[in-house]
Amino acid sequence: MQTPLGIKVHKERRIIELQWSDRISELPFRLVRQNCPCAACVNEFTGERILDPDSVPVDIDTLDVGFSGNYALKIKWSDNHDTGLFTWKHLRSLDTAEPNPE
Repeated sequence: MQTPLGIKVHKERRIIELQWSDRISELPFRLVRQNCPCAACVNEFTGERILDPDSVPVDIDTLDVGFSGNYALKIKWSDNHDTGLFTWKHLRSLDTAEPNPE
């Protein structure tokens, strides 16, 4: 499992930036919120997404971003949702960009 070398929250651009050893991921807040892995958003038995992605406001914002151990981010969103743990693996999977050449 890769751990990001750096994490920045750019509220004005509404992105979470994660610096990996091979690339930088810029994940829009809305994309991250739409892909919340918690049991309120994904059926924990079937894996089926419960959250309707279109229900996430376009202007969703972060109210608080912190660490959960050394493996995930815990985010409180402006829609008052705060139960998801966004593991490094999950966040990296949201970035479909090609790795930066070294």
